[in-house]
Amino acid sequence: MKGLKKFFADFKAFISRGNIMDLAIGVIIGSAFSAIVTAFTNKIIMPLVNWAIAAITGGKGVEGAYTFLKKVVDPTTNIVNLDASIYIDWGAFITAILNFLIIAMVLFLILKAVMAAHGFSGKIKEGKPTKEEREQLKAEGVNMHDHEAVKVATLALREKNKPAPEPAKPTQEQLLTDILQELKKQNETKTEKTTKKTK
Repeated sequence: MKGLKKFFADFKAFISRGNIMDLAIGVIIGSAFSAIVTAFTNKIIMPLVNWAIAAITGGKGVEGAYTFLKKVVDPTTNIVNLDASIYIDWGAFITAILNFLIIAMVLFLILKAVMAAHGFSGKIKEGKPTKEEREQLKAEGVNMHDHEAVKVATLALREKNKPAPEPAKPTQEQLLTDILQELKKQNETKTEKTTKKTK
């Protein structure tokens, strides 16, 4: 019973992590996005590619781009039976490549836009004073309508209010030498006491 409780507690801790929720949302959005890209490729891009290839070669386009390893023709209709034939479907291969390229391009553009927006918001945040800083700047007589002056004064105020750096912590070697010196002092005082007693 305890093992079962521990299992469910661990599972709850695992599932409630922020990363897991982000991953789940990413998978759901990714599958929806994949469906959109597939529809875009199959319904818009591929017809254009087929039309261009058919115009150049005079054939059926990518959809008719088969390399037959074993061709089975229906004798009554004289049409190739694709279900019974063995063939390489170049059209499906080209469609998969186009899907990949479109998804990669769109993801690249989205990431670039998000990173640019994040950098922009970071820059705004960096120069934007907090409520307490605004009060301090007003007290110092800074014109709050002059954005450049506010930005410069805010950065100067933050530099002034920055806490002093903590003193460097001693290394292990320094600590050991200090301990050794202390032990030597204690040893010397003990020897002095014993010599006084003997006298």
